[in-house]
Amino acid sequence: MKRLILALALAALPVVAAQAQTYPEARRIVAIGGPVTELIFALGAGDRVIARDTTSTYPEEVNALPDVGYMRQLSAEGVLSVDPDLIVTRDTAGPLEALDQLRAAAIPMVEVHDGFSPEAVIAAMRRVGTALGLPEEGEALARQAEADFAELARRTAGGPVARVMFVLSNQGGRLNVAGAGTGADGLITLAGGENVMAAEFQGYKILSDEAIIAAAPDVIVMMERTGTAALDQMRGGVMELPAVRLTPAGRNDALLRVPGAALGFGPRTAAFAQDLHARFVAAVQ
Repeated sequence: MKRLILALALAALPVVAAQAQTYPEARRIVAIGGPVTELIFALGAGDRVIARDTTSTYPEEVNALPDVGYMRQLSAEGVLSVDPDLIVTRDTAGPLEALDQLRAAAIPMVEVHDGFSPEAVIAAMRRVGTALGLPEEGEALARQAEADFAELARRTAGGPVARVMFVLSNQGGRLNVAGAGTGADGLITLAGGENVMAAEFQGYKILSDEAIIAAAPDVIVMMERTGTAALDQMRGGVMELPAVRLTPAGRNDALLRVPGAALGFGPRTAAFAQDLHARFVAAVQ
């Protein structure tokens, strides 16, 4: 009997912990991570956000808020300087020392899993909705996302429509390309493409000319042009590289650009992927 009571008590612990992470009274929220910030606004709680990190640029009004720094290079002092009563962050924020200092300051913190899948997007909607005392709004977003991802799955059910290479940057003619375990890989897969380097490596890697030619992508995808004119010119020069010109993408000048937010897996992910799928189809016809 004692073992049964202990087992029931232990089983209840995760539920209690999950219920404890509800802060409907929070009115001074620091949002860390672009998808997290966008989600809070989508829930209708944007007026409760008083600061954000550098990666949070959508919706437009968030740019008027104080910037506490890049999400992976936070300082506890910078976050605490805006006097938050809640921190909502992606679980890849850092450094660890800064997060430990924030926890030691007894500021409530809700961490959202940084995953590149529909399941991660939907779970974040429910988690943040509950955390902000808006479970019905979170559930409504989650149900709409489930429907949107189901429609996307229907459209892409026939298998990959294009072999795709995602280029993060062009470093003097050497391409930094996405492998598995990246937001780019997740987006390409969702959109019905095949990431040509997913089976080769994790993360990002500089490719040799031989590897680019052998990969033979039908389409090259890059982020939309931002920053200085020199950086834009460098990115635009990708399609002129000799190795790229020897691929189907190069021969057909098949370069597609996506917003940086499309790699973050937030509330607009299904829409980004649906749009990219349509452009994959058009590019290979």
